[in-house]
Amino acid sequence: MAGGNAPSHWAARGATARLLLPLAALYGGVAALRRRLYRWRWLAVAHAARPVIVVGNIAAGGSGKTPVVIWLAERLRAAGHTPGIVSRGYGRRDSAVCIVEPGMDADAVGDEPALIAHATGCPMVVGADRPAAVDRLLAMRPDCSVVISDDGMQHYRMARSVEIAVVDEAVLGNRWLLPAGPLREPVARLREVDLVIFNGPASDAMRAAVAPVPAFPMKLEPAQARRLDAAAAQSLATWRGRRVHAVAGIGRPRRFFEMLGAHGIEAVVHPFPDHHRFTAGELEFSESLPILMTSKDAVKCRSFAPADSWEVPVDAVIDDAALNTLLEKLADGQSSA
Repeated sequence: MAGGNAPSHWAARGATARLLLPLAALYGGVAALRRRLYRWRWLAVAHAARPVIVVGNIAAGGSGKTPVVIWLAERLRAAGHTPGIVSRGYGRRDSAVCIVEPGMDADAVGDEPALIAHATGCPMVVGADRPAAVDRLLAMRPDCSVVISDDGMQHYRMARSVEIAVVDEAVLGNRWLLPAGPLREPVARLREVDLVIFNGPASDAMRAAVAPVPAFPMKLEPAQARRLDAAAAQSLATWRGRRVHAVAGIGRPRRFFEMLGAHGIEAVVHPFPDHHRFTAGELEFSESLPILMTSKDAVKCRSFAPADSWEVPVDAVIDDAALNTLLEKLADGQSSA
């Protein structure tokens, strides 16, 4: 819900946000108590047979976790690991544990899991019960050497070996907890993770807030656009100086539109809520132009999108030092196990 779909009062510490501070204090107190109960083992923690890497955030949506999960899966595989992935599957029809099969409908598994499974080819399981999803994954694929959890930073019943926090400073808004602001946990929580990935610019104050945790910038670079109804690919330069319809149902649609603009494309923008369930009619525009959309939207629109519709994938570009830090953490955890 962050970014373009966020409540307006999350952006600043105005009157509405201040009125909600008592509820934010209650939310923060309950969340802190719950976390302590897991830390003290008064609530049971489920340990997996393989290391679990959590890729999460402290804000409500829109921080850029999905590209990081895809980057991580590819880099771990290149380093000799056999990664598997679990996710809650936000937006799917039910919450039961489910194996993600190639080509499954996004309504059945969630749009982000459908995208991640397609992009990585990794075995993947979704379910609201994250430890049960991990167990199903490892029962299905005992050769997995490491499990990546897409989100789940606040799912403390699932033990984790490494925590990666993805931070988009623009999404942190007024830095207050829900519902007064967008934060699930306070900014101080970032000092307890193993690695921070900054999506977009990070201020000196933000970098100081996460120190001494290793922190690295991430840049999202567009790959070749892929036509939804055919095996065709083209550079974004194809549309330079041309008008297109730009469709984005993500946490921060403006980021996608700005990326197209930076490539000289005149975008007629069509922002939709994050995880939006598209219908064919929503892609029928009065002006006949090519349609460019995010990968997250393409997995939901492929079966009914007009002929001249294109997916614009993005690749996460992250310094190799981030991967080295992660591999060291994994090795340390395994040697001490």
